Amino acid sequence: MLDLWYKNAVIYCLDVETFMDSNGDGVGDFRGLADRLDHIEALGCTAVWLLPFYPSPNRDNGYDITDFYGVDPRLGTLGDFVAFTHAAHDRGLRVIVDLVANHTSIDHPWFQAARSSPDSPYRDWYVWSEKEPPNRHEGVVFPGVQDATWSYDEAAGAWYMHRFYQHQADLNVANPAVRAEIERIMGFWLQLGVSGFRVDAVPFLIEHRGLEEHEKPDEDPHRYLTAMRDFLSWRRAEAVLLAEANIEMDEVEDYFGPDGERMHLIFNFMLNQNLYLALARGDAEPIRRTMAGTPAIPAKSQWASFLRNHDELDLGRLTDAERGECFAAFGPEPTMQIYERGIRRRLAPMLEGDDRRLKLAWSLMFALPGTPTLWYGEEIGMGDDLSLEERNAVRTPMQWADEPNAGFSAAAPERLVRPVVDEGRFTYRAVNVAAQRDMPGSLMDDIQRLVRVRRACPEVGWGRCTVVETGDTAVLALRYDWEGATLVILHNLADRRTEVTLDTDDLGTLRPLFCDEGDREMRDPKKPLALNPYGFRWFRAGGERR
Repeated sequence: MLDLWYKNAVIYCLDVETFMDSNGDGVGDFRGLADRLDHIEALGCTAVWLLPFYPSPNRDNGYDITDFYGVDPRLGTLGDFVAFTHAAHDRGLRVIVDLVANHTSIDHPWFQAARSSPDSPYRDWYVWSEKEPPNRHEGVVFPGVQDATWSYDEAAGAWYMHRFYQHQADLNVANPAVRAEIERIMGFWLQLGVSGFRVDAVPFLIEHRGLEEHEKPDEDPHRYLTAMRDFLSWRRAEAVLLAEANIEMDEVEDYFGPDGERMHLIFNFMLNQNLYLALARGDAEPIRRTMAGTPAIPAKSQWASFLRNHDELDLGRLTDAERGECFAAFGPEPTMQIYERGIRRRLAPMLEGDDRRLKLAWSLMFALPGTPTLWYGEEIGMGDDLSLEERNAVRTPMQWADEPNAGFSAAAPERLVRPVVDEGRFTYRAVNVAAQRDMPGSLMDDIQRLVRVRRACPEVGWGRCTVVETGDTAVLALRYDWEGATLVILHNLADRRTEVTLDTDDLGTLRPLFCDEGDREMRDPKKPLALNPYGFRWFRAGGERR
């Protein structure tokens, strides 16, 4: 089970530059992060996922990298990174870092060499076209911000491909030299103590777009994921690959692999989007439908579940009508929407600060099949800053206390990497870690208890999940069975009280583990179970787990 630690993990995602500033320059850093690991440990999380911290012009939150083997000087040194990993390991926390292998910054020395001459050994490290590609306006990832996927470079005298922004040139991953370099990058960070990689933009990484047919590998492009997994397992058996892959359900096997030999974990974007549709409707049917359409995955594979992350809430897999329902419920103003498909808000503002709905959403996410992933600040219900451009609205500094700059930095406010949220309902003066620490009934207190319960219920990570009929479409009832143990978890997505009866007769007595109120009474599953508006209950069937 050691090598499958990710099956029962809880992952905490953060951006070093906005977490904690140790030296008063207005930018978070590794020393500040190491100093605040106690907070992540106290939550009960078992792994920390870091957004890119590499040297970068920082035009895209660090995803435009100029050196894959270094640390942005604003954030510290390689020595600071190693000291941080040791501090994390001392607390039982694994470290996952971003692997951005699809592209580099155009300022990267590789691209600068590639553009300098057609004879440069780095020329084929990128994707070029001598003629203007006729489809250069197709496949745009950021509508309204990006208008093309090819740009002309005067120095090179050719067009280069960029699936994302113009300043991010796509690497030619079909080139064996590029693949060898990606392995060197992985090996370098594994040697420095990381336990895996969140792999950015996996579908784009393997699509080979813009290459001529004779330039593409003569194999299924998904086999490259197997090669990545093989290298990773050879270097460090416990290490994992967590894929950002917003895929349809008929593509699942391609990314996990028929026998689980590719990505260890994949973010379940389809379930995430339908979770929000269910919350908007107050009806669990979208979740049940999505789960029914989700194929079985290999025993070694795992979904990663989440509520929010560093990007927009992507609703692109929903129909236009369904997306409209979510916009109306969670982002009705144009300034709240982005890229024609998403919402650029944090969870608490989307749910209007309603404590009942927030705790329901958290419990629901933790109860769904997979490994829960938290975005920093969500555990205290942080707000967003819609005055910031694009996705930066949800990337404001961590709110530690009712102190200047929310306790994030001693710098003058104008020097902060981004302003703290200091107005409205979600101001740091009201929403901060210090105000909720050891405070019964606070959101952070409930999430701490929820994390403890989830870690004590390996059935969710390892077991077989079944949707149980209740007769009320607003209620989602999940049953997990694993090694003779059974869990039953119920969520009422409606703003009304309800009573349901479980359509099963083999459960025995239900012992409460966690709920939205203080009720701890044993229950007979054959009798009606009451649920408050937005209420939830976690039960273990048949007494203690054996």
